[in-house]
Amino acid sequence: MTTVRTAAAGLALLLAAACTAPTPPRSRASAAAGTACTQPRGEPGAETATTIDVIEQAYFCILGNYYSGATLDARSLLTAGFVALTQEINRNGRDVPEATMPALTGDRKADWTAFETAYRKTTDQVPDLRDKLAVVTLEAIVAALGDNHANWAHDVERPPDYYDGDGSGLGFQANVNGPQVNGNPGAALPPLFVTTVQGGAARAAGLHPGDIIESINVSAPFIDGKATPAITALYPQYPEARPVRLRLLRQTTGRRWSVTLKPGLYQRDPAALQVVRSKLLDDDIAYVRLAGFTPDSANRVLKAISRLRTGRHLTGVVLDLRGNGGGSPAEATRLLSAFTHGKVTAYQCTVDGKCEPMRTDDTVKLLDLPLAVLTDRGCASACEHFSSAVKDLRIGRLVGTRTAGVISGPAQPYLLGNNTMLAFPTRHHLGPEREVIDRVGVPPDHHVPLTPKDAAAGRDPALAKALILLHK
Repeated sequence: MTTVRTAAAGLALLLAAACTAPTPPRSRASAAAGTACTQPRGEPGAETATTIDVIEQAYFCILGNYYSGATLDARSLLTAGFVALTQEINRNGRDVPEATMPALTGDRKADWTAFETAYRKTTDQVPDLRDKLAVVTLEAIVAALGDNHANWAHDVERPPDYYDGDGSGLGFQANVNGPQVNGNPGAALPPLFVTTVQGGAARAAGLHPGDIIESINVSAPFIDGKATPAITALYPQYPEARPVRLRLLRQTTGRRWSVTLKPGLYQRDPAALQVVRSKLLDDDIAYVRLAGFTPDSANRVLKAISRLRTGRHLTGVVLDLRGNGGGSPAEATRLLSAFTHGKVTAYQCTVDGKCEPMRTDDTVKLLDLPLAVLTDRGCASACEHFSSAVKDLRIGRLVGTRTAGVISGPAQPYLLGNNTMLAFPTRHHLGPEREVIDRVGVPPDHHVPLTPKDAAAGRDPALAKALILLHK
C-alpha cells in the first residue's frame, strides 16, 4: 500500500521506530486479526498493512471454508508461502540465515505454529521488507490452491485520471488472452493475431484486426505450437507502464513492420460497454450479445428479444457469449429457464461428493424459439454454466470454439483483518450430467474458429454458421 507521509517530525520518528522494531510475539500481537473470517457486510474500511496475523487468518479461513479444505494437505500452502518469502528476499539482494523451511507434520495447527515461528525469525532480520514479504507470502498461499476462482484482492488501484468506462492497456484484444496463457496455455493456438482494436496506443499506431503478431519484445508468442509467457505482455495491468515492442505481419498486403506501444488510458466505445446489445438479422432472427451475467442481465436479454419479436415472426435466437467472463450463476439459470423447464442446469458439490442441484426457474415464460449460442475461449465461469446446460439439455447448439474451462465454482468473498478481500469457492461446479467442466471447457457442436483473414475482412464465420443452422 502507499504509505501516508506527514510533515510532523515526531510522528515520522514513531513510524520509523515501528517499522524497524522486531515483530511482537504472539502474546503481544494485535488480537484484531484473529483466525475467523466472515463474509463482508457493506463496504470495507481503508486497507491496512498485511501482517502475519492476516496470513494466519487467511490460512485458517481457507481450511475451514474452501470446498476441498477438509481434505487439503495444508503443508502445500505453507510450503508455497515460504518459497515465495525466500525468493522475495533473494530478489532484493539479501539472505537470512534463519530463513529455513520448518519441518511440517500434517497437523494443521502445529504446522502453522512452526511456520509462524520461522516466518517471524526471518522477517525480523529484514524489517524494511516486512510489508512486501507478507504480501508475497499470502499471494503464494492463495495461488497454491491452483483454483481459477480463488483470489486475494489487495492494493487495488486505478490510474489517477481514470474515468468510468475508460480502458487501460495497449488498446487491443488478441485471439489469445493473458489469463488463458497463465491458466490454460494448452488451449491457445497459433497464430496470434489482433481481433479487436479498442483505442489508445494500438489505434494510434494503425493496428488492424487480422494483423498477425510475430514477436512480443523480441520473443516468439508460440514455440513448437505452445503459447509462451510473452503473450501476457499484451495485457499489462496498471500501474505497469513499460512499452511493448511488437513485430507484425499484415497478410492482406504482405507488409511486415515493428511498433512500440505504451500502456495507458483510452476512451472506449460506449457501445462496447453495454452488457446487452441486440439487433434483428435476416428479418427473423434475434441476435443478442451478452457481455456478462451481471445482475438482471437475464431479464434484459429477454426484454431485448421481446422487443425484436414485436410485430414480426421470429424463427430463432442467436445468443453471442463470446468474451463473456461470467458472473452470477443465478442469472445463467434464469436465462436458461426461458428455453426449458423442469431441468437441472448444474450441480454445486462438496469435496465428499454431496451435490446440490441448480434447477430451472419454471416461473420464467418459455420463448419457444430455436437457439444457437456462440462461444469461444473467452466464455468462462457462469458463461460455461450456461453453455454446458445448453449442450447437455439439448436446448440449442453451440457454435464457435471451446469455452475457457474456468469454472471451479462460485467464489464467496471473505473479509480479512486488514480490510482486504479473500475469495474462493465453497462448492465445486459440475455440469448437468455431473461432468467436470473446470480446466476442460465445453466443446462446441460446430467448431468454427476465427482466422486472421476473417478478422481482417470483418467476417464472422461462427455467426454465419449459426444463421444457417437456424434457417434449416
